[in-house]
Amino acid sequence: MERNPPKKSYYPPMHTCEHILNRTMVRMFACERSKSTHIERKKSRCDYLLPKEPVPEQVEELAYCVNEVIQQHLPVTIEYLQKEVAAEVLDVSKLPKDVPETLRIVRVGDYDACPCIGDHVENTSEIGIFQIVSHNYTDGCWRLRFKLI
Repeated sequence: MERNPPKKSYYPPMHTCEHILNRTMVRMFACERSKSTHIERKKSRCDYLLPKEPVPEQVEELAYCVNEVIQQHLPVTIEYLQKEVAAEVLDVSKLPKDVPETLRIVRVGDYDACPCIGDHVENTSEIGIFQIVSHNYTDGCWRLRFKLI
């Protein structure tokens, strides 16, 4: 049995895709990971704080980059780190104050790593194709809705 098993029951392909989307947003827009998310089987949403709305070419590039990562068939692995060790190499600023001293870290190949308590696929080949359904920008927040096909 896995030590500290997942506590949230998300649809694993969508949740793993969210990790890839977050890292891609950080790389493309130098922003933080999503400020809020809503992960569902059919369609999901992530909100990002951005100084301006992405132009259509950037939205297209975002979808392309996320799918490029998915198509690399990266392993998705779990490791455990002490909170102070994780804080040296990962962003732990969004963690609640009462998290245990040992954190569950989810890695998507060498592309992304972050503390997470959700369910994930074992390999990005299980995700499918990422597709942006809609997006809008209001008051510094870019809301992105996506699905997997």
